[in-house]
Amino acid sequence: MELNRLFYDFLINLKFSEFYAELLNLLVLSIIVFLVLILLSFLSKKVISNFFVKLSANTKNNFDDYLISNRAQIHISKLIPVLFLYWIIPFWLLGFELLTSYAQLFIEVYSVLLIIWIIRSFLRSVKDYSKTVDTLKNKPVESFIQVCLILVWFIGILIIFSLITGKEITTFLTAMGALSAVILLIFKDTILGFVASIQLSTNDLIRIGDWITMEKFGADGDVIEINLNSVKIQNFDKTITTIPTYKLISDSFTNWRGMSDSNARRIKRALLIKGSSIKFLNETDLNKLKKIKLIEDYIIKKETEILEYNHNLIVDNSILVNGRNLTNLGLFRKYIEKFLDNNPLINSEMILMCRQLTPTSQGVPLEIYAFSKDQDWKKYENIMSDIFDHLLASLKTFHLELFEFPSSLNNNSNE
Repeated sequence: MELNRLFYDFLINLKFSEFYAELLNLLVLSIIVFLVLILLSFLSKKVISNFFVKLSANTKNNFDDYLISNRAQIHISKLIPVLFLYWIIPFWLLGFELLTSYAQLFIEVYSVLLIIWIIRSFLRSVKDYSKTVDTLKNKPVESFIQVCLILVWFIGILIIFSLITGKEITTFLTAMGALSAVILLIFKDTILGFVASIQLSTNDLIRIGDWITMEKFGADGDVIEINLNSVKIQNFDKTITTIPTYKLISDSFTNWRGMSDSNARRIKRALLIKGSSIKFLNETDLNKLKKIKLIEDYIIKKETEILEYNHNLIVDNSILVNGRNLTNLGLFRKYIEKFLDNNPLINSEMILMCRQLTPTSQGVPLEIYAFSKDQDWKKYENIMSDIFDHLLASLKTFHLELFEFPSSLNNNSNE
């Protein structure tokens, strides 16, 4: 006598019809199976969860912590009840062949999905863990994780298709071959993103935390996420710009990582000097400017050189254009270099110069090219502002004027 038929035989002895005996027997067996399932689910969840917690407590590596946070132990604990249910179905549903086949198919499909969820939890844990590893946290690990997830789901769907239809997986692959053009069109961005992610990673073009500028997309900020299809950039105004990953390969962008690695930030700004204020300096002018300590030695040295040069050529000094003479613009340019060189906030180990650019209709540009030691945006702006505040205020000392467009006030004063 079979155990799963005990209650059926008991009901038959009580003169129940075969239909009702089968139905009530199924009901009783279902209650027993579900009670056992509940007990197994509780025990397996308890045991496996405790195992993961103890493992996490006894290891220095925090990867197992991410497994727990991504519910890997919950999904693994479901395997035992599912295996029990698959094993018990033929005994539980004996006599109900169609129901048995559907129930087994459902369990098989659910098992495939459960395995996918377990793998997904593992891959997500790898992604989270990679953010804590110095050598990996700046790499586009998330892109590779997404590719792995797509492959896992693709294989899972193939298996589910095979289970439901009863056909070989090769049949489905053959059908996909015929639809390859459509599939490529659907997954175009994914394929391009995957290839771009590999190129970005291999060539180290971009990392999480890099400051990049991409004017085409209005992006100017820090990279906060790199995934398969897009790169997220938090702009300095706290807005988020999303750029397709492959666009970082096909289009140009500026990565400011070199500046960050150099421990300096470039200052490149020009003063527009009014051309009519530029002049040669006479002896009286030079004597006044010698009182400026930064260029006192320079003026004395240049005076000696110029005096010797002009003396050898027998130059008529009554007109300053004859021979060599110092100009207020040239002396101011030297003062700027000395001033920057003595500024403790300027990186003296990197290039430092003040150069004269091509004169324009808006004056003579006197460009400062130097590097501040501090990269912080606010501090950098303050350093640069302090420098130019001082230089703008110093112009009058050298009898120079800043170029300004004529205003109605100036026109009225001229009248």
